[in-house]
Amino acid sequence: MDTSDKINYWRIISVKIKRKIRVLIVDDSLIFREVLKKGLSNDPGIEIIGTAEDPFDARDKILSLEPDVLTLDVELPKMSGIEFLKRLIPQYPIPVIVVSSVSENVFDALKFGAIDFVTKPDASRNITSISFINELIVKIKIASTASISTSNASNKFNSNKLEKIIRSPQNLLIAIGASTGGTEALASILKDLPSNMPGMVVVQHMPPVFTKMFADRLNASCALEVREAKNHDIVKHGTVLIAPGDYHMAIKKTGNDFHVECFKGNKVNGHCPSVDVLFDSVATHVKKRAIGIILTGMGYDGAKGMLNMLKNGARTLGQNEQSCVVYGMPKVAHDIGAVEKQVNLNLIAKELYSLVNNS
Repeated sequence: MDTSDKINYWRIISVKIKRKIRVLIVDDSLIFREVLKKGLSNDPGIEIIGTAEDPFDARDKILSLEPDVLTLDVELPKMSGIEFLKRLIPQYPIPVIVVSSVSENVFDALKFGAIDFVTKPDASRNITSISFINELIVKIKIASTASISTSNASNKFNSNKLEKIIRSPQNLLIAIGASTGGTEALASILKDLPSNMPGMVVVQHMPPVFTKMFADRLNASCALEVREAKNHDIVKHGTVLIAPGDYHMAIKKTGNDFHVECFKGNKVNGHCPSVDVLFDSVATHVKKRAIGIILTGMGYDGAKGMLNMLKNGARTLGQNEQSCVVYGMPKVAHDIGAVEKQVNLNLIAKELYSLVNNS
């Protein structure tokens, strides 16, 4: 993330922060606790109020210190970080940023209430990495503004009521963009959709390696085929393509088919992949044959691209504030007139199904 992007992030976040963010660090490594404490303390907006070496130590300090945000390793003694989250969040809805080595465990952590994750540097290399600390600082600030209790049982859509026949024409394409909180939001939507939906393309802000883990995890739990996109993949009915980490993904048209191009490039709006890059390409090449959805996340990535889609005839949906973990990207898109309709997360699958069948 370059300097201008960091400034923009801070401007967005700072309006909601009235005082220093009180952070509790939970990690079993004394050395790593000290690294985090020193690195995070250099930011004037963050105060490290304590550290804990295991979940039981953390529980006591949560009660006595009342932190605003936790950083949490998932590999802990006495109780795993995942089990700790299962017990913690229902009783004390505190924003949690997982700091973990590369592992599918991070998705379990997100499932059980963590806001986001940062990849822990390899101990054999530089664990005091400035880029790692800066990334964690940004995510702590985002987490401090997050909504933890986002469920709304009264609005829960019963996916069993969906007809299984999709009457959509060929070459209809669905494009989705998401960031903080998006992994669980996407899982919630895709699990409610039948296997013969139009082709879908997704940008979820996420680093390399994790995007494939995420796609494989969704593929195992959905009727749709979900996989990490590869350059020149055709967008087919029943398939969801997830943009690979560190690669932008754009739509191109060849004959009657749409395919994806995955390419290296500078960060756009602080991100690679960028939602705006995807949405702008959909606006150019798919036009009115597209449906765009923007989900929870901090910042403004995707807003301008969605407006471009709408101006070119696409239908657009935005996740509403009540169901967002972070009502940033959908809010900006709504405020500039890019969102036709705001929808609770639990009802997005139903709304999308209706748009597809009436397209």
